[in-house]
Amino acid sequence: MESWLEGYGAVGLNDLEIADFPITGRGLRTLKCFKEGETILTIPSRTLWTVEHAYADATLGPVLRSISPKPSLEDTLVLYILFVRSRKSGYDGPRKHVAALPASYSSSIFFTEEQLEVCAGSSLYTVTKQLSQRIEDDYRILIMQILERDLIPLDEFTIDDYKWALCTVWSRAMDFVLPGEKSIRLLAPFADMLNHWSEVKQCHVYDPSSGNLSVLAGKDYEVGDQVFINYGRIPNNRLLRLYGFVIPGNPMDCYDLVLTTHPMAPFFEQKRTLWASAGLNTTSTITLTFADPLPKEILRYLRVQRLDDSDVINTALRQPNIVDARISDSNETVILQFLVESISGLLDSFGTSAEKLEEQLAEAVYPPGGNAWAAAQVSLGEQRVLRLARKRAEELLAAAEGRNKNGRGSPSAQGRCANCDKISGQMMLCGRCKSVKYCGRTCQIAHFKGHKAICRATTSRNG
Repeated sequence: MESWLEGYGAVGLNDLEIADFPITGRGLRTLKCFKEGETILTIPSRTLWTVEHAYADATLGPVLRSISPKPSLEDTLVLYILFVRSRKSGYDGPRKHVAALPASYSSSIFFTEEQLEVCAGSSLYTVTKQLSQRIEDDYRILIMQILERDLIPLDEFTIDDYKWALCTVWSRAMDFVLPGEKSIRLLAPFADMLNHWSEVKQCHVYDPSSGNLSVLAGKDYEVGDQVFINYGRIPNNRLLRLYGFVIPGNPMDCYDLVLTTHPMAPFFEQKRTLWASAGLNTTSTITLTFADPLPKEILRYLRVQRLDDSDVINTALRQPNIVDARISDSNETVILQFLVESISGLLDSFGTSAEKLEEQLAEAVYPPGGNAWAAAQVSLGEQRVLRLARKRAEELLAAAEGRNKNGRGSPSAQGRCANCDKISGQMMLCGRCKSVKYCGRTCQIAHFKGHKAICRATTSRNG
């Protein structure tokens, strides 16, 4: 079948065959037994599809070098695939491999509006919308650069061809980190037919010295078994966007929470310094997972964001890692209230609630394995993670409010600061006498010398 690869020194082709499987679709089936760790397949360097090989091609290379600005790594591989597939290339051997690739993909960029609406409110929905627009923009630019060079016939480089080639790269390219912190992305003919299964060990290996790609047995295989590789720990929203499939109940599901602050916000520069000391940016994307639904980085960020003027000054004078702990009970209460409300708002923005989706999936409203079914799995996973995050925030808030009720710097209703006379909607009471209010810790400390005698007397009377 892949005899042209054998001529280049590929090893193991006679022990495998391309086959269509009920759930995973087209993949590779073994024709012999393998023990875990054995080499199943080796693809030689000269048949790999890489950016370097694209530029080295006698016909394609000069065109790529003439394009300005230079195509991205992704678009370079796309052009390489479409050029090899083109009837003008004359590359009969590699064209056989392209012909064996799936004729279509089920990535979210191919979903109808109705199918995509099933996961409305999810990060996949937003990213897919943005990605679809970017793809159209990139295609318009690329088609103008390619048409005038007569590289690929126009009828073989439509927007659908471009999207198909993009999905080929997304779903079949392999990435490796090389010595010296370099990296390489490649497509390995025949090896790129392997499907993902999280239960096998990671088993595809790139040899920098020879440039060859090898696939090892990630588990024991019997004759007729499908051979798998492990793509890594990937959530459903990414699996569906890049690879076109999902894993029901995926334990790797997540939600990317974006925290940002406008540069015109009060004390922005001082807060930016505090964020930097905590290893954060002014706009930080923090991933919520089942294992860690409310990462400490979120609290670090919000503690700084919600500092008032006195707390900014007070915090800046303390240790750089101060945001690892509560700055004040009032600050902690404010950020946790904000988190609970914000996460609730995110959950309300989903087009279909988790309960409704579970009901629809149980009743097979969406055909299992179809696009709408996959979108429902993504939405359900993200909502479950967000609900865990909200629950954790509610637990922390209850603990903070419990401390406040015990009188340790509890926030009060609107009042006037006993030190600076400022009126604020979020005051803190003196933790001992509970008879005076302050706008922040700095004013409380500054006022304590004069307040001390009254505080002790009042505490003694109340005691």
